[in-house]
Amino acid sequence: MSANKLVIFDCDGTLVDSQRIIIDAMRLTFTDAGLMPASDARVRSVVGLSPFETMADLLPDAEAALHRELEEKFKRTFYQLRVENKAGPDPLYDGTLEALRALDSAGYLLGVATGNSKRGLDRVIEEHGLEGLFMTMQTADGHPSKPHPSMIYSAIADAGTDVANTVMIGDTSYDMTMSAHAGSHALGVNWGYHSDEELLAAGARCVVERYGDIPRLVESWIGKA
Repeated sequence: MSANKLVIFDCDGTLVDSQRIIIDAMRLTFTDAGLMPASDARVRSVVGLSPFETMADLLPDAEAALHRELEEKFKRTFYQLRVENKAGPDPLYDGTLEALRALDSAGYLLGVATGNSKRGLDRVIEEHGLEGLFMTMQTADGHPSKPHPSMIYSAIADAGTDVANTVMIGDTSYDMTMSAHAGSHALGVNWGYHSDEELLAAGARCVVERYGDIPRLVESWIGKA
């Protein structure tokens, strides 16, 4: 009996374009704390890490207590912008839904591994009508930050498969390094936060330019579902 085939997606920068609200929330978080905000480019470079690790990366000389304070402040600010101020949903990238449905119809099991919270991921799922597509959803709430492979290991356990039959798809070096640590196949996408060069250096087998290329590559790497 053949093993199940699992395709795991990152969320921010891979499924949805959340760049503007993340940068705005980070700027407000730092400003409200009386700190100089990081540049937009610097914030983009750490998207994909969990919030605490993001603050530690942006302020490496600060105490852990400040990192934790800023983490909580960022979460509240992001929620305020997204929900209370009704910013509206982050858009799906072109071709996202079509690729997800093609993979699902072909029999692949789908999952998500994200530095976002469960509340944030649930909101994305609801806003875009993605209910029922992902059989495993791993978030920062229950795992160490990427690039630790914990999320991939849990997703594989949920799917009843193994690393040889698993593809991790993401837009950051953290996704690719996480996949390399787990031993799964790593596929980079070039519409998110990190460059092709960063993705390849972190372990991506290749980097795609459009969602339509993903189903074909998945089948060529791990076979038909």
